[in-house]
Amino acid sequence: MTIEAGQARSAPTLEMVAAAAGVSRATVSRVVNASPKVSPCVVEAVQAAILRLGYTPNRAARSLANRRSMVIALVVPEDTTRLFGDPYFAAIVKGITDELDASDYVLNLHLARSESAQKTLAYLTGGNVDGALVVSHHSGDEFLSTLGRHLPVVFGGRPVDPEAVDSIYIDIDNVAAAYDGTRYLIDAGCTRIATVTGSGDMPAGIDRLEGFRRALAEAGMPADLVADGDFTMTGGARAARELLDRGESFDGLFVASDLMAVGAVTALRERGLRVPDDVKVMGFDDSPAALTGEVALTTVRQPSEEQGRLLARTLLQLLGGEDAARRTIMPTDIVVRQSA
Repeated sequence: MTIEAGQARSAPTLEMVAAAAGVSRATVSRVVNASPKVSPCVVEAVQAAILRLGYTPNRAARSLANRRSMVIALVVPEDTTRLFGDPYFAAIVKGITDELDASDYVLNLHLARSESAQKTLAYLTGGNVDGALVVSHHSGDEFLSTLGRHLPVVFGGRPVDPEAVDSIYIDIDNVAAAYDGTRYLIDAGCTRIATVTGSGDMPAGIDRLEGFRRALAEAGMPADLVADGDFTMTGGARAARELLDRGESFDGLFVASDLMAVGAVTALRERGLRVPDDVKVMGFDDSPAALTGEVALTTVRQPSEEQGRLLARTLLQLLGGEDAARRTIMPTDIVVRQSA
């Protein structure tokens, strides 16, 4: 067919792609929607036809037809200072967005705390999103535990609320990881080990303290040198100063996050203590913060970016009607640098 000057070329349709690829319209639809039920060779043929014809799926029409918003909510019950100041969140978000890039879904960020619970729940359950990812939840965030009654939800980390015990979540074994980090200090020759804990209203903070205590109990060492932190650099420095002010010397320090460990190292050096000669310091996360302080941190590595990708992938499976593992525990290891 000849298109005359001034005549608009009609946009390629799903039917035209199907004809070009030699498959049915339904098969093209499945490929466009990333269904796993299409063979790789068919997917390749359909994608080649899409590129050749310049076909672009009509997201708005598909959303109306499927009664979907094509939006995923990332729900983070933290304030902006914590969210944008902690590299852990940057790694998680990068992993999530990298995984979603190949899908038609867009990501919306929601900073949700218990004081705005009703507003948050009303938005998330009002048809505005198709599913939610919940990261960094606290014991005061019980309202998030009811989300799963309304839409598919995947938690980043073990939910602290007993009502959410059956929720789908992706985590590390924080108890075992903290045990390994503390055990490393023991094996390095430390005879008196202190800890700076994470927030006591979060599973990660609770479990890492438990792992610290288990390692010391197994070694027949006291576990009484404990100072509460809040997963911030300022909190880590404050907690380290509190430990030093007690007047009891220690030669090892297990810190429940790299960001707090950077603050703790600063506080130790302020008091004239050398790291690692006088005090060996173990961090946690292997985030960029481990390399930005005065001493490169030996740390427990958790795969935060990979966790973000798996969070998004799992939610996409649920949204596609597939089954997903209810609990996924990712591996950790220790990265040895200069602080221990």
